[in-house]
Amino acid sequence: MGMLGQFGPGMFSKTPIINLENFDKQPVHWGYFLGFNSFDFKTDYITHSTQEIEVKTTTGFNVGLVGDLRLGEYIDLRFEPGLYYTQRNLVFPNFTREIQYLREVPSTYIMFPLLLKFSSKRTGNVRPYLVGGFSRSLNLSSNENSKDDNLQQKFRMKKWTNNYELGFGIDLYFEYFKFSPSIRGVFGIDNEIIYDEDPNSPWTSNIQSLKTRAILINFTFH
Repeated sequence: MGMLGQFGPGMFSKTPIINLENFDKQPVHWGYFLGFNSFDFKTDYITHSTQEIEVKTTTGFNVGLVGDLRLGEYIDLRFEPGLYYTQRNLVFPNFTREIQYLREVPSTYIMFPLLLKFSSKRTGNVRPYLVGGFSRSLNLSSNENSKDDNLQQKFRMKKWTNNYELGFGIDLYFEYFKFSPSIRGVFGIDNEIIYDEDPNSPWTSNIQSLKTRAILINFTFH
């Protein structure tokens, strides 16, 4: 009831009790986040066809830390290293057997986003914000160095990639902590696929680029 109870008069009334009045004046503050994700791929082809690769997404899990450096009254520099568990299943056309057309792509990313947070003026205990910046991702599940490829049922991806991120959220100030739900899009910059040894591979030869797309929903506690 402690957290839920504060969503009443103390949060949204015309004359709320101001919680953590000087919290955002700190030069540096720390927190952590928990959340969910949905990772996808943006696929570009060399030759366009009606039979394209189908990407089946799943819901993954996020956890990480937040470091926030105050640059001004309305702008902060934020570093959010986090661990992201996800899986995408690729269904390739023109095959009849599951061992040929299905490729499960589990991924465990460590992401290092460096973001700028643009906050609005605080109203009572509520403060919306926009956030954007760049991140570098390390895929711990990468099989980049594997000599096997799709002929041996191995779909290979690069270990390191770069992304840009855009999103928005809202800071809610409670008596003892700040809670910030947010939603953010991740847009891969680099081609992540490692091509099969066969230049005419039915799995990779027609792929011009394969880039990560993701939606992140995080719940941050400061």
